Amino acid sequence: MPFRVSRCALLLPVAILAGCASGGGTRHGAATPQVNALYDRMNQASKGYEASIEQARRGDTPQAAQTRKQALDQLKDASARCGLTPGCDPQRFAAVFDRLLRLKDGSFIEGEDADDTEQGAEVGAQPGDAAGSVAVNALPQAQRSVTLLKGQKFADMMVMNGPVKAALEMWLTQLRPNLMDAYVNYQMMRYKMWPAYQKADLPEALLFGIMAKESGGKVHAVSRSGASGPLQFMYATGLRFGLSSENGFDERFDPTMAAQANAEYIDEQLAAFNNNLEMTLAAYNGGEGRMRRIAASNPGAGFYDPAIYGQMSAETRDYVPMVLAAAWLFLHPDSYHLTWPKIDGAPGQIVLKRPASLSELTICLGSSEGMRDGWFRTLRNLNPRLDPQVSLPMGTRLEVPRQLEKAYASACADGPWPILASDLHNAVKIIAPPPPAATSAALANGSTPSVGSRPSSSASRSYTVRRGDTLVSIARKTSCADVEDIAKMNGLRGHQLQVGQSLRIPVCR
Repeated sequence: MPFRVSRCALLLPVAILAGCASGGGTRHGAATPQVNALYDRMNQASKGYEASIEQARRGDTPQAAQTRKQALDQLKDASARCGLTPGCDPQRFAAVFDRLLRLKDGSFIEGEDADDTEQGAEVGAQPGDAAGSVAVNALPQAQRSVTLLKGQKFADMMVMNGPVKAALEMWLTQLRPNLMDAYVNYQMMRYKMWPAYQKADLPEALLFGIMAKESGGKVHAVSRSGASGPLQFMYATGLRFGLSSENGFDERFDPTMAAQANAEYIDEQLAAFNNNLEMTLAAYNGGEGRMRRIAASNPGAGFYDPAIYGQMSAETRDYVPMVLAAAWLFLHPDSYHLTWPKIDGAPGQIVLKRPASLSELTICLGSSEGMRDGWFRTLRNLNPRLDPQVSLPMGTRLEVPRQLEKAYASACADGPWPILASDLHNAVKIIAPPPPAATSAALANGSTPSVGSRPSSSASRSYTVRRGDTLVSIARKTSCADVEDIAKMNGLRGHQLQVGQSLRIPVCR
């Protein structure tokens, strides 16, 4: 387990933050009557919060919500006054608030009823989800997805230290739009990704945190190093966990398969690192081989131990707390003055009444159902095998959020909007002629259309590996071949190359 440090008032609302900032630490000598009065109010607020849990157990949800609010308001007010009162220790309030957050997570009382906040409803298990383990079933539905990590509570494993606090600030300021987009994208794909984590008894918050940092929920994201998909698998690692190529489609872009592979990887690394979450995430970002060597040379040390932390790349030192901070915000938005949008990601389908591309559908759907930024990203994420610019034949089935079924019938099946969309789309085709289209039958079955020039299956040229070469850098030197093409042509199982090695490089047709 990683070492623990005291959690600061960044976990608390603004009023408690002000208390910590005042610098009123513990002082020697007996507490004054004013300080004792504040501590009494703190204890009363804590008991009030616990009483709200009992009320929720009895089914009195409205009264539980009112009692909880009163308790938290009392705690905030007393904490703010503590910061202005000589001799009062704000860290006592921070400790109480931390405990209440753990109560909310179910870390102290496993059988408590689901939190009645909006976030509790958002992350609750969906009808038809897999049953899961006995331990998971003992928890309320809204908490099954957020608390357990290989038998331990996520809140208990969270180290709220300086790097995580800095990551929280980053998500809540400069990267706030990215965080909100990631949340919307995830909720639309939740039914595809969450079951793999649920089956593995991994917390949903962790899945969201990884996805938010890796891709922001963009299924077709590709990094400069060649990592691809919503969870950014490298080619060789993807192959190891079953992500290969099918009919020209890179399965790293499939959100369901990527989530399954990610869950298997996290399980494997948790076992390797004795359930140390930070080390597991560091392995996911920086490579498990490197992390295992570092851990083996520093037995018992946690990720933030200088012996470990000092050997991490700047990217990995940033990655781990950013993932944890996003996961924590997923669980506790109200504690950071953050409100997640209400997203209806229930799955649905449409059957095209007329030929259209995903781009055309995006135009004719407009801002239907209040989607201010349009539906392009959602349509692409839910139908990752399709080129958004290729016209799909009538009768093609597409996965969409259920709420779009009526919107499609009213806006895209007939009328002026599909005509406008087709006109704009045809203009794009005139400027940039599309690649040879796949057959109508292949499109209707969801196969990936051809995109750009592809390497010939037979023609190739020779390339000698130089010092510093990688498959990614070699692929960049060619006009059309990618990492997968080169690996397949040379029978490579991974990215390991040797100086002087002769490779066959595909030639474009």
